[in-house]
Amino acid sequence: METINQNAITVQATINGSIEKAWKQFNDPKAIVEWATGHPDWHTPSSENDLRVGGKFKTRMEAKDGSMGFDFEGTYTTVEENKLIEYTMADGRKVKVSFETSGNGVLVTETFDPENMNSEEMQRAGWQGILDNFKAYVESH
Repeated sequence: METINQNAITVQATINGSIEKAWKQFNDPKAIVEWATGHPDWHTPSSENDLRVGGKFKTRMEAKDGSMGFDFEGTYTTVEENKLIEYTMADGRKVKVSFETSGNGVLVTETFDPENMNSEEMQRAGWQGILDNFKAYVESH
């Protein structure tokens, strides 16, 4: 993966379960609306996902009080089932998501180009929060 910014940020979580289950829940729009939030005051009202090279995704994230929201969207550049997803976000930043069998679970690693509006710490915490919600969702379903 080529990154726009040499200061790419990485977050990780180990999920107890099969790689097939983790992959499916990561990419199923019905599951995405259940786990794709980094804070309890936010929610994900909708998600669309065309998981193929050249396919697009769009996930709507909003504050529950309606005060703010945004579309998280991009285009897939690499899709290797149960292994690797790479995409370019609408603003040009690049993301790599890998799935690796690790002990009794699956290590999910996300590496992304940071944006310039928020601190690295805030971005890392937000993406890690979403990944932690994903882990909890997969392990409870």
